[in-house]
Amino acid sequence: MKIAIFDFDGTIYKKETFYLMMDHLKTYPTLNVYNKFYRSILPIYIAYKLKMYPETKTKKQMMEQYLKALSGLTESQLNTFFTEAANKMRNDFNNKVLSRMDQHSQDGVYNMVVSGTFTPLLIAVMKSFPIDKIIGTKIPLQHGTIASDVKINHIQANLKNDAIHAALSDKQIDWANSFAYGDSFSDLSVLELVGNPVAVQPDEKLKAVALERQWEIL
Repeated sequence: MKIAIFDFDGTIYKKETFYLMMDHLKTYPTLNVYNKFYRSILPIYIAYKLKMYPETKTKKQMMEQYLKALSGLTESQLNTFFTEAANKMRNDFNNKVLSRMDQHSQDGVYNMVVSGTFTPLLIAVMKSFPIDKIIGTKIPLQHGTIASDVKINHIQANLKNDAIHAALSDKQIDWANSFAYGDSFSDLSVLELVGNPVAVQPDEKLKAVALERQWEIL
């Protein structure tokens, strides 16, 4: 079986999800938690800019603080919240990537989205596209609501590889003839899984690797 693995931020979605999610939280009519949330992430961001925190730790902690701002919402309310956020994103999709996705589906390729973005948001935003499997960052719930002490397994960097292999453990994969799409150097380990890696509007470090290895650049 051939697969095609798609990153989300910077690949399917041209922008960064977290910035949109910040704006969505700020303007959401029934919540008044943005200022508290912003104060909670400011020390994390400063530590990152001072090179005291690595990027992976920074992203994970900022995602956790975001969920803490939503603590108390029910699963149904969360789905509504993320569906409304998803509706703001669709005009900023990369049509070239979507075209590849459609072509892979027509060719019988198993399409996957693998991203650190929250799983309910990925499900909401990708529901009309030919995706066979979505792997995102799951939201931990207790008794149907987000707990106040949120700890997540943020799907990023090498954790993406672990999640991919776990999801495909019962399938025979033709890795040499499979595809992967990513935009940043942090996607490198996923791109190296397949015989057809594609760098999508790559950052400087990934572009250098793509040029050196003669990978396709979209």
